[in-house]
Amino acid sequence: MTIRYRLRFPLLAFGMLALLSALWGGLVRLGWGLPSVQPNLAGFHGPLMISGFLGTLIGLERAVALGRLWAYSGPLLSGLGALALIVGLPGASGQLLMTIASLILVIASLTIILRQSTLFTMTMGLGAICWLVGNILWIGGWPVHQIVLWWAGFLVLTIAGERLELARLAHLPGKSRPTFLLAVGLLLFGLVLTAISFDLGIRLSGIGMITLAVWLMRYDIARRTVRQRGLTRFMAVCLLSGHAWLGVSGLLAMIFGGAVAGPQYDALLHALLLGFVFSMIFGHAPIIFPAVIGVSMSFQPSFYVHLVLLHLTLLLRMAGDLAGWMPGRQWGGLLNVFVILLFLANTGYSILRSSAPTGR
Repeated sequence: MTIRYRLRFPLLAFGMLALLSALWGGLVRLGWGLPSVQPNLAGFHGPLMISGFLGTLIGLERAVALGRLWAYSGPLLSGLGALALIVGLPGASGQLLMTIASLILVIASLTIILRQSTLFTMTMGLGAICWLVGNILWIGGWPVHQIVLWWAGFLVLTIAGERLELARLAHLPGKSRPTFLLAVGLLLFGLVLTAISFDLGIRLSGIGMITLAVWLMRYDIARRTVRQRGLTRFMAVCLLSGHAWLGVSGLLAMIFGGAVAGPQYDALLHALLLGFVFSMIFGHAPIIFPAVIGVSMSFQPSFYVHLVLLHLTLLLRMAGDLAGWMPGRQWGGLLNVFVILLFLANTGYSILRSSAPTGR
């Protein structure tokens, strides 16, 4: 086993620790009477989920794609930053580590762009820049409701770039490129505008998300692969349902505008971060895990269970948010956590089943 493979397991473990801690902190924020590992854990729910878990996972994936040893320092630092937040190290050590990690991801993305200057690599590079900007604002003491928009831009643009890369296989028509550029431009301009007019900026970003969701629904190769069977169909269902949630989050951004806290804010963020992002994670996991850590993973029909439950529990949570029904919001959030744990269990079972020796 090469040194790169040996690095991937502890880095993935850092990401999983950040995910589990973020889930715990999220339940504390929702009012469930759970003991907190440290007083600020609930407040670090967002940073742990986005920078600690997703930043580490995306950084690791980018390091594998780049094939350079130095690129692994990015997910290492974001994982260590998550650990610093979890144990409550004093000062801004966790923030600083995550900011350096995002800078390394920007450098890695630029290196990839120099190798392959395409729209999809540039889109993913813009996503990395959004993560860096968000982390710099975080260190600068900006309010979380403005920081999280840049972090969301990181995730949306990273996923959009990945889908654009695969959409090329469907021989995209020439008219698709201007629409994609318009969606990305609206999203980014809206993010910049939030510094001047938060309400207008988030509404404009919402239009960008809706435009991007429509583009993905129209041109993503998943529209074709959903007609196939097995893993291919499952991935397509995940992707198409995720695109729908991206559109929902954009619509909520347009409707609620400058909501900075409360149930409307919760609905907007979790339509994006749970509905869109975790649908993508569920769909890509059977491909990412084998590629990153070198294990076999077979498709199981039970994967549809955690996908369907994700959507149902998120609908319950959003119904609680939009109707002012706190029990619905709390139980929806608790069930969201259960679904993510079920996803991890199903994934682990699939890996173990695939690696188990066959015979009599």
